[in-house]
Amino acid sequence: MASVTAEPIDTTIEVPGKRTPLVTGAHDYGTVTDAVCRLAECKTPKAWYLALGVSACLMGMLFGLIGYLIITGVGVWGNRSPVFWGWPIVNFVFWVGIGHAGTLISAILFLFRQDWRTGINRAAEAMTIFAVVCAGVFPGIHIGRVWLAYWLFPIPNQMAMWPNFRSPLLWDVFAVSTYATVSLLFWYMGMIPDLATLRDRATGKIQQFAYGLFSLGWNGSSRHWHRYERAYLLLAALAAPLVLSVHTIVSFDFAVSQLPGWHTTIFPPYFVAGAVFSGFAMVLTLMIPARKICGIEDLLTDRHLENMTKVIIATGTMVGYAYAMEFFIAWYGGNRYETFAFINRAFGPYAWAYWIMVSCNVISPQLFWIKKIRTTPWMIFVVCVFVNIGMWFERFVITVTSLSRDFLPSSWGYFKPTIVDVLMLIGSFGLFMTLFLLFCKFLPMVAMAEVKSVMPRPGGHGDH
Repeated sequence: MASVTAEPIDTTIEVPGKRTPLVTGAHDYGTVTDAVCRLAECKTPKAWYLALGVSACLMGMLFGLIGYLIITGVGVWGNRSPVFWGWPIVNFVFWVGIGHAGTLISAILFLFRQDWRTGINRAAEAMTIFAVVCAGVFPGIHIGRVWLAYWLFPIPNQMAMWPNFRSPLLWDVFAVSTYATVSLLFWYMGMIPDLATLRDRATGKIQQFAYGLFSLGWNGSSRHWHRYERAYLLLAALAAPLVLSVHTIVSFDFAVSQLPGWHTTIFPPYFVAGAVFSGFAMVLTLMIPARKICGIEDLLTDRHLENMTKVIIATGTMVGYAYAMEFFIAWYGGNRYETFAFINRAFGPYAWAYWIMVSCNVISPQLFWIKKIRTTPWMIFVVCVFVNIGMWFERFVITVTSLSRDFLPSSWGYFKPTIVDVLMLIGSFGLFMTLFLLFCKFLPMVAMAEVKSVMPRPGGHGDH
């Protein structure tokens, strides 16, 4: 493949009346296709095999521990009275939040015609699917007797049992499953033209058959493009409300209870802002090294990174405001139990977790106000790692601190995770990274068709 060389462009500078290009380098349609298909077509680098091996081992550890849990019982976790919702529920809420950025980038930014989404939407959508897979593992094993999971479904049975449709835990089932289904359809629909490109370029019979099967006979005709764009728009319209609804319903798991620290109406917007916040941080955490390793820096430019850091500033500020409002409402409401719950968070036995959360989620994103930091990839990566750490601790603080000290001092306790808790959390990252690495190798990381749509047309008028 002929190398593409051009003078470097600072893609973070916006000149009035002239938009900075979203694709840098002397690229045409052909070289964009070559750049995206390179990883699937060329010899796989050894670093990919090494990363896959480590991730697969961690994933195997996760499934081995799940088997151990089923055989032994949930006592292998640190869940004890009064904290019966420990790390499994913390991990569930964390992973559902990670899955929010993909739908927001793909659906909402698409409906608002934000062209800069084209370089990042495919990978973000994939992360949504993989994060929901990781999230779904934990409620499934948290029920205890996994072999009786069918009791949860509204099907006739010999005991005349029926799920309680007034429970937010059941709402969760419908919300997350709907979100996963629509996100999967949206991700797959967007890939169809690019899968056809890989089909046409494939040299092996297995690759030709697989890509041909999943490209659904795409031939690039005007009729196919018309149907594709109409279906994509409809799926975007269906997916957009899910960005708000899913984490709102997840927040109801806590907000509809009577427990001090949980019983608050600020949870739905607070959870949604936090989910978008953590989701964008995870997208940047993975895409910054991926764009370097895969050689797609011309397609995923510094302008894309800077735009995403601006979203992180906005949502991080919302999260910080929500932290402050929780204390204000507890004081203004005059409920001494609620007041105690929040003072206990900040100055009680879990104060260390609370201040890690505040430092990572409120203070570290403010560094992005400095242009040097939000336009330097390695600095963005470091800040986003801290954001992800802080968002996990946020879910830990909400879940554990409120349960550990409720109304009666005689029932207070201190939650301590076991080694199984810790290894399952690490193993969930192994599952996530295994799926992501397989995606990078066998599917197009960047939406070629959409990136080409924002490039200057060959021979057309405009800035080149």
